[in-house]
Amino acid sequence: MKKKWEKTPAELSAFLAGTMKDIVAEPRKMFGYPVYFINGNMLIGAFGAGLFLRIDPKEQEAVFKKHKETGKFEPMPGRVMKEYIVIGESIYRDKNKFEPLLLKALNYTASLPPKIKKRKKL
Repeated sequence: MKKKWEKTPAELSAFLAGTMKDIVAEPRKMFGYPVYFINGNMLIGAFGAGLFLRIDPKEQEAVFKKHKETGKFEPMPGRVMKEYIVIGESIYRDKNKFEPLLLKALNYTASLPPKIKKRKKL
């Protein structure tokens, strides 16, 4: 049975917009959810009532051990997005936990080669 996707709460969208206001990133929507990109690479976004971040796969296990409220980002059953982790509200509401993870995500995403937009076929 297909799970109905939940809408992102306005408070979470506002939190995300406030977090990203001083960061040079492009806001977009993906599946109706707010997300932010750097050089065409997705950095952070909301998914339902949660947040996800792009973290180097080599560093994810350390993050999972340090923060029990994290996990692999699986937007659909069986569809794990390997470079992304989900973070719980207890993390993104705690500056001391969230800011180092956001910085880690920013550094990793900024290190990726820019994505070139594909030309539309005629």
